[in-house]
Amino acid sequence: MKRILFPTDFSDVATNAFVYALELAKIIDAEIIVLHTFQMPIIDYQYFPQNYSQLFDSFELATFEMFKDEIPKLRTLAEKRNLEHINLYHKLMDGALTSNIKDCIVEEKIDFVVMGTAGASGWKEFFIGTNTGDALTSVSVPLLSVPLEAKYKNINNICFTTRYRDKDIKALQSVLQIAKLMKAEVKCLYVQSLTSDVNEEKIETWKKLFADEQVTFFVESSEYIEETIIEFLDFHEIDILAMANYKRSFFVELFTTHLTEKLSYKTEIPILVIQEQA
Repeated sequence: MKRILFPTDFSDVATNAFVYALELAKIIDAEIIVLHTFQMPIIDYQYFPQNYSQLFDSFELATFEMFKDEIPKLRTLAEKRNLEHINLYHKLMDGALTSNIKDCIVEEKIDFVVMGTAGASGWKEFFIGTNTGDALTSVSVPLLSVPLEAKYKNINNICFTTRYRDKDIKALQSVLQIAKLMKAEVKCLYVQSLTSDVNEEKIETWKKLFADEQVTFFVESSEYIEETIIEFLDFHEIDILAMANYKRSFFVELFTTHLTEKLSYKTEIPILVIQEQA
């Protein structure tokens, strides 16, 4: 059985992402590990020499009680979606979120991570600095980031953006495997600018390589990469945007501050990031 890691702070953002974790678990026959992390406060023991340990014990207890109170709410949500049969396991860990996620992936043999990302500028924040963004560049398994505005519906169309790098082949193969389970079609998008170094021969090679797969290749010529991607998502009614995990600088360039307003009406689309492989 596959395993999905669902890190949560029990916010509305995280709870909304939990719906996607549940539905993904149903599709791929998986169980869910619910992870909540906390960091102990930094206290100068010189000022609290006698009750230093008591302060930490009190903090841990309060965190545990909150964790214990929130878990039934997730189970209730699962019941409302008739998904109470999905196994939920729970982990409460002290430490930094990203490092705990990485540890859990190894220790619990995780196959997917599902997280929430917040706000009208969620896409920009996702790529350039939030906890989800940090996890994005660190994890070794596919990560699905779900904006607060996303409302779960059947996944019919997945867009995979590529620059036709050789490393992208494995990423596309991973997306196709996920798409098969979802019974979804994959639309592979390349935005070709005047400085592009991708030739027609490379594109045809990919088409032959994936000739037997449920994927259609699109090449859009434009100098406005961000706007072209957004228009493509809208026109083709894309449900998930998938991409390989490029270096953070790529995402910063792609989703910059000036684009936030243009992106605001598309922030309901979850983003699936596939860890690039050597």
